[in-house]
Amino acid sequence: MEFSHTSVLLEETVNAVFGDADGIYADLTAGGGGHSLELAKRLSGGRVIAFDRDKEAINAAAARLSGYPVTLVNRNFIELDEVFDELGVDKLDGIIADLGVSSHQLDDAERGFSFHNDAPLDMRMSGEGLSAKDVVNEYSEEDLKRILYEYGEEKFAPKIAHGIVTARETAPIERTGELAEIIKNSVPAAYRREKNPCRKSFQAIRIEVNGELDALSKALQDGFNRLKIGGRMAVITFHSLEDRIVKNSFREFCTGCTCPPEFPVCICGKKPRGELVGKKPITPQSAELAANPRSRSAKLRIIKKVSD
Repeated sequence: MEFSHTSVLLEETVNAVFGDADGIYADLTAGGGGHSLELAKRLSGGRVIAFDRDKEAINAAAARLSGYPVTLVNRNFIELDEVFDELGVDKLDGIIADLGVSSHQLDDAERGFSFHNDAPLDMRMSGEGLSAKDVVNEYSEEDLKRILYEYGEEKFAPKIAHGIVTARETAPIERTGELAEIIKNSVPAAYRREKNPCRKSFQAIRIEVNGELDALSKALQDGFNRLKIGGRMAVITFHSLEDRIVKNSFREFCTGCTCPPEFPVCICGKKPRGELVGKKPITPQSAELAANPRSRSAKLRIIKKVSD
């Protein structure tokens, strides 16, 4: 299946970080290469370093970005510090991250990300390590309940976790279709009629499989540290959990003195390191929503580095 992915908030994101045609930029989520391509087109002596743990994404991006000043790295963005050290890159002019699951990953049934198609339970972005099948069949009922609560914000987590554990006592759960049926049968009929009850649980399992939230927190910290003064970071999120991490991380970067309010003068000496660009996140306009319905939950947050 040909790799395809529609870049969300493309112009808004690239405009947010681009400043110097000779600068060095990082795209932490290359995907199909859309954001990297738009950024690379604006460079005259600069360079884009684009990460993706998905080999299929890297291969697709390599073809699309051929001839442009882009270095592709088939690594998880949690390793960005190590990668930049290996490449001899100290500071960056801008950083982009589009945290959405690519259209290709959702549409390629064999990757096991979607509950709309029956396929092997996988959900691994890298194709290696822990899989959704491992999580569903080996995690305890308590651990399943925890990840459904924490990563899916699923109010019926206890019922779904119990349904999974009960079902696997008969035979291992190996396919997305099987898991979807278990989830549907574990929630009230009214909930099934209201919306597809599988979305939150599949999201939770995918996040667990790929360690997405832990990787995000570290990448934001390490990436911000790598920015030059005046450099910007632009991050697109698609669900409340990752958006909360981005929002809180940006707030931390923008926080100065943390002394107790009763102190007459500051003794901690902490100064704000960042400055938010815009008070509210940027969201897709009607034309983009019409062309790409999957963009409807996207939020773009931008921060500028003002101090080391």
